[in-house]
This record gives sequence, structure tokens and C-alpha cells, in this order.
Amino acid sequence: MKLSAIPTTVKTTCPYCGVGCGVDARVGADGALSIAGDASHPASQGRLCVKGAALGETGGLQGRLLAPMLREDGMLREASWDEALDRVAGGFARIIDEHGPDAVALYVSGQLLTEDYYIANKFMKGYVGSANIDTNSRLCMSSAVAGHKRAFGEDIVPGCYEDLELADLLVLVGSNAAWCHPTLYQRIVRAKEARPRMQVVVVDPRRTATCDIADLHLPIKPGTDVWLFDGLLAHLAAQQAGDAGFVHAHTEGLADALDAAGKAGSILDVARACRIDPQLLQRFYALFARTEKTVTAFTMGVNQSSSGADKVNAIINCHLFTGRIGKPGMGPFSLTGQPNAMGGREVGGLANMLAAHMDLEDADQRNAVQAFWASPRMADKPGLKAVDLFRAIEEGRIKAVWIMATNPLVSLPDAEQARRALERCELVVASDIVLGTDTNAAAHVLLPALGWGEKDGTVTNSERCISRQRAFLAAPGGARADWDIVCDVARRMGFAGFDFMAPHQIFDEHARLSTWRNGTNGGRRRLFDIGGLAGMTRADYDALEPVQWPVRVPGGSTARLLGDGRFAHPDGKARFVPTAPRLPAHLPDDEFPLVLNTGRVRDQWHTMTRTGRAPRLAEHVPEPFVDLHPQDALLCGVKAGELARVTSRWGAVVARVQHGGGIARGSAFMPIHWSAQTASDARVGTVVNPAVDPVSGEPEFKHTPVRIEPFGVAWYGFILSRAELPLREAAHWTRIQGSGFVRYELAGRLPFAQSADWTRALLGLGEDDEDADWIEVEDRSGGVVRAAHLVDGRIQACLFVSQRQDLPARAWLASLFAQEALTQADRLALLSGRAKAAAEDPGPTVCSCFGVGRKTIGIAIRQHGCRDAAAVTACTKAGGNCGSCVPEIRALLAEAAHIAEV
Repeated sequence: MKLSAIPTTVKTTCPYCGVGCGVDARVGADGALSIAGDASHPASQGRLCVKGAALGETGGLQGRLLAPMLREDGMLREASWDEALDRVAGGFARIIDEHGPDAVALYVSGQLLTEDYYIANKFMKGYVGSANIDTNSRLCMSSAVAGHKRAFGEDIVPGCYEDLELADLLVLVGSNAAWCHPTLYQRIVRAKEARPRMQVVVVDPRRTATCDIADLHLPIKPGTDVWLFDGLLAHLAAQQAGDAGFVHAHTEGLADALDAAGKAGSILDVARACRIDPQLLQRFYALFARTEKTVTAFTMGVNQSSSGADKVNAIINCHLFTGRIGKPGMGPFSLTGQPNAMGGREVGGLANMLAAHMDLEDADQRNAVQAFWASPRMADKPGLKAVDLFRAIEEGRIKAVWIMATNPLVSLPDAEQARRALERCELVVASDIVLGTDTNAAAHVLLPALGWGEKDGTVTNSERCISRQRAFLAAPGGARADWDIVCDVARRMGFAGFDFMAPHQIFDEHARLSTWRNGTNGGRRRLFDIGGLAGMTRADYDALEPVQWPVRVPGGSTARLLGDGRFAHPDGKARFVPTAPRLPAHLPDDEFPLVLNTGRVRDQWHTMTRTGRAPRLAEHVPEPFVDLHPQDALLCGVKAGELARVTSRWGAVVARVQHGGGIARGSAFMPIHWSAQTASDARVGTVVNPAVDPVSGEPEFKHTPVRIEPFGVAWYGFILSRAELPLREAAHWTRIQGSGFVRYELAGRLPFAQSADWTRALLGLGEDDEDADWIEVEDRSGGVVRAAHLVDGRIQACLFVSQRQDLPARAWLASLFAQEALTQADRLALLSGRAKAAAEDPGPTVCSCFGVGRKTIGIAIRQHGCRDAAAVTACTKAGGNCGSCVPEIRALLAEAAHIAEV
């Protein structure tokens, strides 16, 4: 019996954000996959967000890379594993022989499991002899790493998720947790409901869904976080609100930090710099000063900045000054973005780190790792960080690059530079689960890797909890584990030390390295230590329960660190880090007057390789958009619902304009998820400026000067089709996955020819299809065309085009694709562009878990008298699962109440 046919439940973890939710995955006898939350997992306690709950809808082999492929003369051909790996090993070996080890590089990912990460770093740093291995975690978490190391002496997250519930004051900085860490946010919501005195402050330039529970929202000017927290440190000192005993006994450098903080000026000066109300600022400072149990949780809004490391240290300085660190309900808390960003950091995944939290530039630690690995050639200097690495590729200094589990031509800033780099690179290798990505189009060798549900190993979440990600699906085609692929290449290059047969053996070596020369011979003891997990058999490894490191002895686990005042610097003391405020690297000007911020939407993940397959995740935010203040839109000459071009010094994209209500004047926001496979021109990375933090190397994704202009079109339209279409007639398109069909949102710049030939061409019909069952209506005066193609009475595709945006609702049309045959009434509804009954159109999706639309919720409010979110849930189910849509439900309730008052 195949693995995929065994009806059993496997406990694993979600492959999305850094919360690390537990998943119960069950494969039925018919091969159907069902997903539920694992009630026993400490991170999520049985809850899943809508992305995790939809994991069962994202499988299938459509688009999968199932065999190695080689590109020759611009064409891809299938190859054997032996031929492909010989090409990789031979190419790397030849380039190293001719140009040295620093002429090759690896670019890896927080999507890798810890075992994959470990092998990649061992291969590159200990055997190739170069530290030119960096990770896409550089783009999201490296500023937190730098801040931790400067303050604590080691990359330590001192707290745990329980602290977010125990805190009397929770400060969320640059974190839209309601959308980006939903299950964790719901834990906070429940804690606040249980303890209404708990205060939540949200520091964010945008008014996001997370502000739904905020007692105070500080909409600071983008890039002014250091001013805010330097001002807080100065205020705490002025009010003598610190813990003098803790500072004296356990820290160094306060005087210099206070001197730097003083440069932020008075509260009025800080309020002016941050562009917020001084009274709100004073309220926040007073609240922080008097509340002992305070947690400051931060994520991309802090890290993704040319001053990200200083922002992190400005936050940590305030916690060191008050001694609020490593104790229940207290501490700075970095929330990671990817499922294994922390695991990658444990094994030295960044170009300036070594495995087991050892320092690449420390000769003793470098020698220790080399001795443990028995490696022939150890990297002795930091490698190139992500942005610099791709610049070096373009300049020809790096001649071979191996990219694993990431899509840098979409995710990197100045993404067209990354494209130029790969086009000029002598050897580009890509390990991936899918064939069609922007990056894979530039690869010379494509290697099929295992995906979630197929691969086996461990991940570490934001609270240092190591969990098993277990395989429950058979490997498709020729796909192999990433660690196995790297080991095979290493052996072909003549390297010993890569004879692993299973992931538990790699984990064992990783655990043993964490204790190797740790605190011996007078050296400092590294806090990262999982020696208690060494020596596990395969059965032990398979049965491993979630556990927080350090795990120094078998059965041990550690929820909090640093609460005893002992830090990882040689003298055991923490460091205050001076953080003088400074402006972002690029400022708006007359040519580029607006500041673009980028981030995620609620129901999608990264570049939608997986989430884009699930129809229910596509409807909440189906298209790329740019969110603007209405007055800025007026000045730019763009209107809500129309298309606009967003241009920076580095590139341009096209998106639909919206007014979300949470954007201050002078700012704009765009999501990151769309690639060349899902939209014609919406790769936000092409616009983002490539400035990086001088300490961490993390790019400035939150502050790019742009201008916004109309993208003039002659018509708007959409298609629903069972088959993929070429869309040659469209100047702009977005691809959206439906249930049994594909939806395309379209716009064209040339006036459309109102003829059957033109509409038929859009739907992929040619001259041979003259007898097709075709219905069509034209309104030449109004510039409207509606058409549909039927096969055996069943709808195959439909098209709606207008010179205006008055297009039919999509939801009721989608429901026609579930019917075996259309009735005459359905055909008339198609031609009229209206649902047969109002109830058939639920409106734009609000609750993706249950497919509840805005119109349905409006009916519940108006006709059923729902007055709060709980009542709406009882009536419609909306908000009854992951809770991510509850802020939007409350906004609809408030809107209805306002209309009723008027």
C-alpha cells in the first residue's frame, strides 16, 4: 500500500509563518487530505489560520517539478539525477579550481528544514571553504539577529508566547499580527477578553486589522521608530523609572545609550519627528513607565529598514533599563516571518554566522567547528549578504549560484538587478518544488525537491520551540530531500562527512555540535544548547514532541532566558547600544513624493506557490493593489477601482487603486505576493529600493520613494475559464484560482473590436470552433460585451468586458461552474450580467474559512439585527474559525451603525 493511501493521522507543523502551529494531517484511503489543528501543540493549541486550514487544498502535482532538468540552447530537457548532479558538482568544482571558493554561492531559505539548512552550511562553509551562503531570512529577520547579538552576545529571543498573554502592557511594533500571525493574535485577543485591564499599543504607520484590539494606536511616520524608543528611554531616565540595581549588576554602556537617546529631543521634538499627537506619545510613555509586565513584540516593520538593527536595539535598551526581560510577561519579542527562520539561525544560515551560534570571525570558535566537522577548508571571513551577493553575481565575481526553496527574482529588492545577475551567471542551479517561477526561468539546472507533507525534519518557531515536520505523502516523481541532494553533490566533489542516510542522523550531529567545546577551557557558555536531544534513535526522533531550547539534558525544556541577568557576552553582562536617530536611506522628493510600504495580505503567503492553489484563499484580496489616502489619489490623478502605475528609481508595477482607510497622507502600501505567473506586472520587488542596514544587511522594504500615475486603459473585463488562456489581447491581467476554473481580471489599452472573433480569441477559440455553443450580447453604445462558451450545456468559459468598471459580481458566476448544465434562466442571467436572485451574490469575501461575503454579513446586520461580531458569527459562521476576519466584521458593524444614525 502506498503511503498516501494509508488512512492515518500524522502530527506535523504548518509551513507558513513563524508561529509554528501544530497540524493534524490525515490522508484517507481515497487519497483525500484533511487538515485540523493539533490541540496538543503548545504554540497554537489546536487553532489554525485560514491558510493553515486550507493546506489540504494546496496539494496536487499540477506545475510540480518532478524530474531534474537541464537548460541547453535556451530549452529545458529532462535529465537523470546522475547527469544533473554531475553537472552541478562538476561546475562547482571547476569554478572553485579556476577562481577560488568565493566564486560560488548558495542562496537558501527559511522554507528549508533545519536538517537541510545544516547540511547546506556544512557543505559551503566547512568544505567549499566560503561563507557565501545566505538566506531569504536576511530579508526579514537579520536585523533582529544583529540587535540580539549586540545586546545579549548571542541571537536570543528571551521570551515565550505565554508572555504575550501574561503581559499587562503589550506593545506591537510594525506588526500586523491579526493578518501575519493570526493564531498568535487570537491568543492575545482571548487574553485581553479575560483581562480587560490588559493594555495593547500598536505602533504602525498604517491602521491595520491589528488595531482592532488596540487601546492606543501610534501611527508614526515611516522610519521614525528609533526616535520613538530613544525618546522613551530618555523619558524613563528622566522619570527615574528604571531598575538601577539590574542596570548596575547586569549591563554595560548606559551612559552612551542615554547620550544618543538624548539627541531625539523632548517629547514635543519626538512627536514632531514621528508626526504623531504629543498627547498620544505622552500617554504611551507614561503607560510604559508604570507597567512592569510589559512585552514589546516586533516584526518586519522594525526589521526591514536601513536602520533596522538600531530600531531593535532601541527597543531592547528600554527593556534593559527597566530590567523587564526574561521574566513572565516581560521582554522584547521578535516574531519571525518564516516557519524555520529560527532553525536557520541555529545552524548558521546567514553569511556572517557559524553553526550552533558560534561566530565566524572568532578564530577559536571557527577552529572548534572545523575540528568537529573534520573539514578540509573552513571559511575564515563573512560571506556576502543577499543584496551584495546578487550584485557580485552580476559583476562576475560569483560565477555559480545554487538557489534553494526561494524565488529571489520576486522577493529581492531591485528585482530586475537580480534578473540581470542570473542572466549573466555562468551556472545557476535551482532546487524547487515547482517548475514555473521567475527564478527558475533563469536556471541552467533544475532539481526537484520535496515539499511540505513529503519532507521530514524539524523546524524552530519564534519562541525557540523545536517541532517535527513529518512526512505523510509519498515523494512525487523523482523529488528528493534538499539535504539528500546536497549530500550527493558533496560526495561527487570528493568531500567526506556527508554519508547521512536519514534526517535523524543530521539532527543528531547538529545537537552534538551545540555542546561541542561549549563553555570549556574558560570559554563562554553559549545559550543555544540542545545536547539533551543528542543520541536519539530514529524512533526517538520520530516521536519527538515540541520542545523549547536550550535542552541541556534529556527531557529538559526552557521557556524563558536571561531572566537571571546572565547574558552571553564574555563578562556575562548585556550591552546598551547607542542608537542615534537617522533618516531612511532614500527620501521622497518632487519626482517621487510618496513613501511605499510593502507587506502581506491576510490569506496569502510569499509568492503564492502554495496558497495560490486554494480557491478560498484567493477571494479576500484577489488582485494586487496600491492603498492610498484619498487626497493623495486625487493629487496623483488616480481613482479607487482603477489601475495605476507605481514607479520608483528602480522599476515600476501596475496595481488597482484602493482606499483602505488606514493610510496616512504621503504614504502608500502594496502587497508582496504576485509574480510573473500570477500577474502581468506586479512584482513589487522591482520597485523596492536596495538600500540595506549597514549592520544586518537587511533591505529597506518599508520605505521606497515612489510616484503614482494613472495606467490608462480603454476597457476592463474578466474571464472565468476551465482552461488556462494566453491573454494576448490584454495589457494588464491577474490570474486567480477558482474552484474548477481560473479567473482572470483584465484591462486593455487598445479599443476592443466588438466582434465575435475578438471575444472568441480571448476565450481561446479559433476558426475550428465555429460550431461551438456560443452565447453573446453586445451593447455598442455602452461599450459592453458579455459572452459565454458552453460544452454539452456546461459552461466552459465566460467573458465580461466594459469600457467602465460596471462589471457583474464574480461570486455568483463562479457558482455556475459547479453545475452540470445551465438552465435557460442561467443563460439569460449570463447575458444580463445579473444573478437570478440577490441571495446568490454574497459579495466580496470577508470570511475565507466559511466563504461568507460582505453582502451576506450586511443582510445579517440589517435583517437579523446583529449588533456585534459574536452575533454575526452565530448568524453566518463568519469569524467562527480562525478569527482573522473579525476586525473586518466589526468595521462593517460600525459602518452600518453610522448609516443608521445618519
